[in-house]
Amino acid sequence: MSVFSALAAASASSQDLSVAQIEEQLQNCPLVASLNEHKRATAPETTSLSSQIFVVLFPGSPAVNALLATLYISGPPNFLLALCPPNIDPSSLSVMVAFAVGGLLGDTLFHLLPEIFLGEDSPDHVSFVMVEPNKNLLLGLGIMVGFFTFVAMDKALRIATGGEGHDHAHGHGPEETKASSTGAEAGGKSGELKQRKGKKGKDSADAVEEKEINPSVKLGGYLNLIADFTHNITDGLALSSSFYASPTIGATTTVAVFFHEIPHEVGDFALLVQSGFSKRKAMGAQFVTAVGAFLGTLIGIAVQEFGGHDAVSDGSLAAGLWGTSLSWGDMLLPFTAGTFLYVGTVAVIPELLETGKDKGAELRKTIVQFLAVAVGAGIMLAISWD
Repeated sequence: MSVFSALAAASASSQDLSVAQIEEQLQNCPLVASLNEHKRATAPETTSLSSQIFVVLFPGSPAVNALLATLYISGPPNFLLALCPPNIDPSSLSVMVAFAVGGLLGDTLFHLLPEIFLGEDSPDHVSFVMVEPNKNLLLGLGIMVGFFTFVAMDKALRIATGGEGHDHAHGHGPEETKASSTGAEAGGKSGELKQRKGKKGKDSADAVEEKEINPSVKLGGYLNLIADFTHNITDGLALSSSFYASPTIGATTTVAVFFHEIPHEVGDFALLVQSGFSKRKAMGAQFVTAVGAFLGTLIGIAVQEFGGHDAVSDGSLAAGLWGTSLSWGDMLLPFTAGTFLYVGTVAVIPELLETGKDKGAELRKTIVQFLAVAVGAGIMLAISWD
């Protein structure tokens, strides 16, 4: 059977075959078989170090790997809070945030978007891209929904805080620094209170400090907890959808989210302390919000397992959403890409554009930030290349 006759036969019966079944028929063509032999002959015999590490870290099914990844990105960053001083300034994390955002954008552009529109490459055989009417439109719609979901969250928090810029549930750039301006003032008063502690005792100083905290700053702290919980849910959705797409996409997404979680958790911790939380209570609150990541992962697993994917893959091309081969589970990865694009743009670009009066210092700071973005994206590119 030639490739042309196979294509004709597959096209004639495409209404009765799934995409996977059509590709299986194409694999029987002599031309495709020779391409498969060439691909296997030229493929590297040894796996990369990153691949070996990922196999050890994620040895199970997509559901098990997603839960393991959630544990990896939730545990260590929260335990690191014990080493953080309570008076840390969120704006001092700008370089770390730039590095993390570079990783998120790299994961989105090098892994998620190619996977969404082209699918995952196979080491054993060549792959085909089946172009369906309206399929790419729905995938693009999923990306836009993810992006504007975070826009709505950001807007709602700004309205709740009376129009002041507030943490938009992911990044910690100038948006968050402006939001905590009143918190910084409260932190200044807190510094004066620390001097009083030696004279009046710990209990009396804590009581005075509690009275000195601005109510709006306290509200900002609690709203930040809500935003953090919601953002952790989206992280869980991202991990589950990426592992169901492929082990490689899941592993790289875990790396990107992990790099982002460290400055995110430290920044949230600093905001809670500025809002009147003690260090112990702030750490406890961050552990509670980590439950959101597991909740999001479980929701994502449920959507993938019961979202109709098996029915679509076993049925015809028009058995899925709005006459396409897509299932509800297939829409989670585009949603994830949309949220990552929001984080990677809105979280870091305003900070990169802000400049002070000292031109030399700002130039050095900008170079370091851009280098941090490049390093974060370069790690994702290197993993993808291997």
